[in-house]
Amino acid sequence: MIGASAVPLSRLGQGEESAAPAEVPWLAEVQREPDKKPKQTVELSPLLVDDAGQPITTREAWQEKRRGIRRAWLEFLGELKVQPRVAPKGASALFGVPRLEVIEEDRPEGCVRQRVRYDTEPGLAVEGYLLKPDKLTGRRPGVVALHSTVNCTIRQPAGLEGEPGLFFGLQLARRGCVAFCPTCFLWVGEGSYDEKVIRFQKRHPGCKGMAKMLWDAMRAVDVLAGLEEVDPKRLGAVGHSLGGKEVLYLAAFDERIKAAVSSEGGIGIAFSNWDAPWYLGKEAAAKTFRREHHELLALAAPRAFLLVGGESADGDSSWPFVQAAMSVYRLYGQPCRLGLLNHRGGHCVPPQTEQRIHDWLISYL
Repeated sequence: MIGASAVPLSRLGQGEESAAPAEVPWLAEVQREPDKKPKQTVELSPLLVDDAGQPITTREAWQEKRRGIRRAWLEFLGELKVQPRVAPKGASALFGVPRLEVIEEDRPEGCVRQRVRYDTEPGLAVEGYLLKPDKLTGRRPGVVALHSTVNCTIRQPAGLEGEPGLFFGLQLARRGCVAFCPTCFLWVGEGSYDEKVIRFQKRHPGCKGMAKMLWDAMRAVDVLAGLEEVDPKRLGAVGHSLGGKEVLYLAAFDERIKAAVSSEGGIGIAFSNWDAPWYLGKEAAAKTFRREHHELLALAAPRAFLLVGGESADGDSSWPFVQAAMSVYRLYGQPCRLGLLNHRGGHCVPPQTEQRIHDWLISYL
């Protein structure tokens, strides 16, 4: 179990309006340009320039541009043709709040851990882990904890197997949050990743693999938002590597996410295997592709977003993406809750960084 938090926990059982967020004491540190200025490897399109080439100086003008950026990305990803995620008033909640079937339960120190089954699409059941503090008082923040590329999948964030630094769900539950750890579709059913993408695209022609990951992550948010013990206005997300990629998209497109941490996902499209068919596909690697992920960081503004790197997928080279999005964050006033934490330890989460990840989420939820 991690050491005592530097962030007060007294507000965890309170409603959103009862206390203002307490800034993390190291916010300025993660907003400082690296000592050695990174070489600009990617030309990023200006965010605060409108279609006529005029500077954007107001939130209202940015909102107009934001709608265009959001629409372009969603058209590229493709839309899953399924029943509405939010059921009409008085209708069945089959695809409003997912129904959870508890398969097993245990009680590690400080929390209750349940393995559950639920549907992500009609008739498509998957498993996840739901972790809650063992002593619940009032409504708690909820966090979606997304696993990395490991065969133990949801057992990793649930604290059952893998690197302890990635036990996000378990440790956040011990610190007073309710955490939900969903399974990535690449581990659902038989066959290779490529075969699973093909099966998905037969159900949803024209959709990218990342569209499925985004949909499933939003279903995980539905799970948390539908729990009586969770404050639906205080929802967050955390993930490493594959999970970090999913967090970037979830924070950009689901405005219920108020605080997010993306670790070592590779913010630049050229930084990682974004062109894999289970992410964005080969179109993303084409010279004619004009989009970049600084746009997704900007879509998350003004909600709290921490990018974590270790000089593997992310690091000093990620700074220009953060810096570009900061211009949008500042339209909303101070403090700007966006930063880059580079621990320089490679593709991992060292103990001090793990502590800061938890502090970021607890501070801003």
